[in-house]
Amino acid sequence: MPRRAIFNVRAAAFSCLLIVLLPVATAQAHRSAANSDDSGIAIPALTHGQMAVIADYRGKILDLAARQARTDETFRRLLTFGNIQYTYCLWGVVPGSLGDEASPFNECSHAYLSATQALLVHMRGINDRNSPLGADIEALVSRIDVDMVRNGASFVLCQFSSEDFNTASLIRPDWTAVPYHAPSVLSFAMLTVAMGGAGFAGLRRKGTAPRHPAA
Repeated sequence: MPRRAIFNVRAAAFSCLLIVLLPVATAQAHRSAANSDDSGIAIPALTHGQMAVIADYRGKILDLAARQARTDETFRRLLTFGNIQYTYCLWGVVPGSLGDEASPFNECSHAYLSATQALLVHMRGINDRNSPLGADIEALVSRIDVDMVRNGASFVLCQFSSEDFNTASLIRPDWTAVPYHAPSVLSFAMLTVAMGGAGFAGLRRKGTAPRHPAA
């Protein structure tokens, strides 16, 4: 799919998500993991430094998950939770989502990346290390470990690093804080301008299309 088409699809999905979520923003900004439902699968939290590393490898972890032939409930729930959280976080495209503790999207970013690492750890436990998939998982774990040590990942803490997450409790962005977070406001403004410009260009092309005389 062409890059422009992908952008248009994602922008449209983003707009639909805003339409669905913004009306309930004042009623429920986000759910703190500290006060969440703990009836599901517990997910250990990551530090900011660990998040940055896992974000770099998220695609590779999901590629391995797609190759997982033998699944169980834990695998499916971790994968589903992580994917839903990723959508709630607007696919990680809002600036500051990962590293800015003040970002309205930081807590939900903690949630989906923590779930991604938990999924990798679970796959490591249910696969034979001598199998092709098991060997690839071990190789990826080793690469992640090296990067975390190199970046001193475990030392970068924030208020959400001490919170465990749970598959029974989704974490939503703090929508009420968006107007007070400059990078978020700027990114939404740029997207709005881009979508408005694309729409105007489409209307202009339609209005200037050559008219063929009737036969």
